Amino acid sequence: MILPFRRLQALFVLALTFLVPGVVAKPIKVGFAQTGAESAWRTANTQSMKSEAEKRGIELKFADGQGKQENQIRAIRSFIAQRVDAIVLAPIVETGWDPVLREAKRAGIPVVLTDRTIQTADESLYACFIGSDFYEEGRMAADWLAKKTGGKGSIVELQGTPGSAPANERRRAFADALTKHPGLKIIDSQSGDFRRSGGKEVMEAFLKKHGRAITVVYAHNDDMALGAVQAIQEAGRKPGTDIIIVSIDAIKEAIQAVVDGKINCTVECNPLFGPKVYDTVTRLLAGEKVERKSFNKDELFDSTNAAAVVASRQY
Repeated sequence: MILPFRRLQALFVLALTFLVPGVVAKPIKVGFAQTGAESAWRTANTQSMKSEAEKRGIELKFADGQGKQENQIRAIRSFIAQRVDAIVLAPIVETGWDPVLREAKRAGIPVVLTDRTIQTADESLYACFIGSDFYEEGRMAADWLAKKTGGKGSIVELQGTPGSAPANERRRAFADALTKHPGLKIIDSQSGDFRRSGGKEVMEAFLKKHGRAITVVYAHNDDMALGAVQAIQEAGRKPGTDIIIVSIDAIKEAIQAVVDGKINCTVECNPLFGPKVYDTVTRLLAGEKVERKSFNKDELFDSTNAAAVVASRQY
């Protein structure tokens, strides 16, 4: 098998480290194109990538996409120009990546997708995906809700960023699961863009439009759920009691809200990808095979287990 030039280069440097006294290995250089800083989950994800890189002596080139795909594409082109060893991409949306990923492939730079997937006809444009099973998260949330409500309720849905993999999959899974429970109906759905302010704003509009007809909120992430909690309280109703709130991410603040009875359930989406991502990058640069897709194990937290874990949460 003929190895790509950059892998041969990495193996050569590694060999020199052991064979030639006094030679210090050049640190691995990784470019990371992050979506932005739209939530507490995203902040924890960024911190995991940065702290683990520092711990391992990896030179990390970090770019904040600020919620715009064009910023991430520009960052990837910059990483290619800087001749990084690998690129890590958390894609804001699923489509539109083929041209820039072809550029990375031509430069011999492996791309690792993290947190979110992409849609492409050429699967060779990226090496692997590391993240969570968004569909499974949505299914877990819906199944919990069906048991909690006895299969009855009027739901408003706070969607994530339009076109993003977590928003698409969490919505699809929840809707699929509800087909088994005709008494549970989504009466309105709108994007809060994964932001707390967006969740509050959309929930305020839902309350004005539907009033006391709303019995359940399904939020695609905790930040929007926490925004909804504020809106419900300001409307004179009790979140978690008058309106059941089901969410995804399981950040520490949301688990505390479960303990406090303001959120009823949150499904975990672990953001601490740093160790797994850099293990994978190291293996790729050594020419090893890696899993095409790997998922973090996620849990569900409600009144039965939230109090036992909240103090130990890292994010």
